[in-house]
Amino acid sequence: MTRRSRRLPSLNGLRVFDVVARHPNFRLAAEELGVTQGAVAQQIRALEAELGIRLFERHPRTLALTEAAQGYAISIRRAFELIGAATERLQPAPAAVTISVTPTFAAKWLIPRLPDFTAHYPDMTLRIHASEKLAGFGADGVDIAVRQASPPFAAGLDARLLFAQRIVAVASPMLIEKLGRPHCVEDLAAYALLDDAHHFWPRFLEKTFPGKSILSPRRIVFNQTSFAIDAAIGGQGVALANPFLVADSLADGRLQSLFDTVLQVEGGFYVVCPGTPPPGTPVAAVRDWLAGIAQREDGSAPPAAPVALPVGPVSGPRPGLLAAPPVVPPAGS
Repeated sequence: MTRRSRRLPSLNGLRVFDVVARHPNFRLAAEELGVTQGAVAQQIRALEAELGIRLFERHPRTLALTEAAQGYAISIRRAFELIGAATERLQPAPAAVTISVTPTFAAKWLIPRLPDFTAHYPDMTLRIHASEKLAGFGADGVDIAVRQASPPFAAGLDARLLFAQRIVAVASPMLIEKLGRPHCVEDLAAYALLDDAHHFWPRFLEKTFPGKSILSPRRIVFNQTSFAIDAAIGGQGVALANPFLVADSLADGRLQSLFDTVLQVEGGFYVVCPGTPPPGTPVAAVRDWLAGIAQREDGSAPPAAPVALPVGPVSGPRPGLLAAPPVVPPAGS
C-alpha cells in the first residue's frame, strides 16, 4: 500500500517567504528577488491563505514573524539549503585553482604560456592573482603561489624550484646597432642602465668589468622588472633580467644579450603549495604543469603529460601562509 504524499505549498511562495523572513521587509525582499513590492505582498497573502495561518504581523515600517511562523521559517530555510546542497552534488562546479604570482612573472612568463595550459586542461578555471603583496593560502583563498625566494621554507609547505635566479643584460638590436656593442666600460657609458628594485647592476658590472667603474652612468629605475624589460625592448637602454623572463623576446629578436656574463644570484623562482597536493587534484595538475614547462624550456626534461582530473572544486584545508611566511616577494620580481 503506497502512502499518499501530502500536498506541498507553492515552492515560489515558500521562496518569497524565506526572503521576507530574513529581512523582514517587503521592499528589501522585492529588491533581492528582482520583483515589485506588490508581487511580494501578493505571494505572502497567497501562502497565508493556502496554509490557513497568519505568517507575519504587519507594522507601519516593518514586519514580524508570528510565533507559529518562527519555527516554520527555520525549517523552510534548512529545506532550501538541503535542496541547494543536493543540486551542487548533482552538478558539481568545474575544477578551479587560484594562483598568486608577481606582476612580472605573470606578464613575462605565465600569460604567454597559458594557451598550453588551456590546451591540456580545457575544463579547469585558473584564477590568476598578480600582486607584490605576500598572499595567504587561507586568508586570501590562494591554492598555489610562485615567488622568488630562498630555502628553507616554512614547515608544511611543498616548494619546488622552477628556475634559478640567473641575470643577463639585454637590449634592443636596433639600439645595439646604433650605439655599438660595448667591449669596454667606456663603451657602456653610452647606454642608459635600466634598473629595478633588485639593483643587480653593481654586482653585474663588477663581474663583467672587474675593478672598473662607469663615470656618471645614465640610469632609469623602475619598481617592476617587467617595466625595465619593456623599456629595453623599446630601445631606451639595457636591462638586467632572468633569461626565463626574456626568453620569448630573445627568441623573436626583440632583445639580444649584450654580454656573455651570467650573474648567479641567490634564490630562485619557486612554486609553493600548502602541503603536498594529492596526485590527480587540480592543484597538483597546476604545480606539475608549471614545473614541466620550466623543465622543458631548460632542456632538462620532456614535456609533462596532462593529469586526468576529477570534476569538482578544490577542497581540503589550506594552511595559512601569513602566519609563517615561507617566501617574501622582492619588489619588482
